Amino acid sequence: MSQKTEENTTAELAPGVVIPLIGLGTWPMTGEEAADAVARAIANGYRHIDTAENYRNEEAVGEGIRRSGIARRDLFLTTKFNKQWHGRTGVREAFGAATRRLGTEYLDLFLIHWPNPAQGRFVDAAEGLARLAEEGLIRCWGVSNFKPAHLRELQAAGLDVPVNQVQIDPEHQQLDQLAFHREHNIATAAYSPLGRNGGFLAAPAVTGPAEAYAKTPAQVVLRWQVQSGRVAIPKSADDRRQRENLDVFGFALTEAEMAGIDALDTGAPPRLDSNEFGH
Repeated sequence: MSQKTEENTTAELAPGVVIPLIGLGTWPMTGEEAADAVARAIANGYRHIDTAENYRNEEAVGEGIRRSGIARRDLFLTTKFNKQWHGRTGVREAFGAATRRLGTEYLDLFLIHWPNPAQGRFVDAAEGLARLAEEGLIRCWGVSNFKPAHLRELQAAGLDVPVNQVQIDPEHQQLDQLAFHREHNIATAAYSPLGRNGGFLAAPAVTGPAEAYAKTPAQVVLRWQVQSGRVAIPKSADDRRQRENLDVFGFALTEAEMAGIDALDTGAPPRLDSNEFGH
C-alpha cells in the first residue's frame, strides 16, 4: 500500500530562497530542441530549470522561458560558469554574459561549474559570487563538482557554501561527499540522478517498489533522491517523462525500500574527477 506523504516539494537554500526539489536538466540539448523542451516542461509544471554556460544552450533556455509565458518571479533558474571567469571581477563578467544570454536581470542560483584546483582561483570566484548575492543580483550562490577538500578551502576563507551540485545516482552515491554535506549543512543537488546507462533501473530494489506503487522505475529512483533530502535534476524532452519526473510526491518509500536502493551503491567514483577535469 502506498504511504501518503505531505512533505514539501521544495527546500530552502538560504533565507527566503526556495528551490523546487525536482528541476529540469537541459544538457546536452541545444537550439530549438532545448527551447521547445523548456517551454513544454514549464507547461507540464516545472518551475526549476538548470543550465550552464558550457551547455551552450542558455539562449535557447531563455527562449523557452519566454515562450512559456510564465512570470520570471515564478521560476527558479540556475546556471553555471566556466573557469575563465574564476576571480572576483571575472564572476561579475560571467553574470553579465549569462543574464544577457538568458534574457533575465537576475539569477536564482549561480554556480561555479568545476573547481579547477590546478588553476587555483575558485576561492576568489566564490568570494565574487558572495558579493553578487549581497548586492541582490543573484538570490543564492553555490558550487558544482566540489570535493570535500575543495569545500574546506572555501570554509577556510570564511565562505559557507549553500549548495553543491554533484553526480549522485543509486550506483554512485558518493557517501563521503554526502556525509560532508550533512555535517556542514550544504544542500545536495543531484545531476544525472537517473544515471547514464540506467542499468540499476532493472534492479529488484527499484522494480519492486515500482510495481507496488504503480510507478515507473525512474519515479522510484527520483523518489529515493528527494526522500533522501536531495534536489534532483533529471533531463527529459518527452512530455510523458517530464510529467512523470515531477510526480514523485504522492507516495513514500519504506525504510526497507530506501535501504534496498541504498544497497545498490558500488562505491564507484563520479564519472569525472574534478581534480583533473574541468572547464
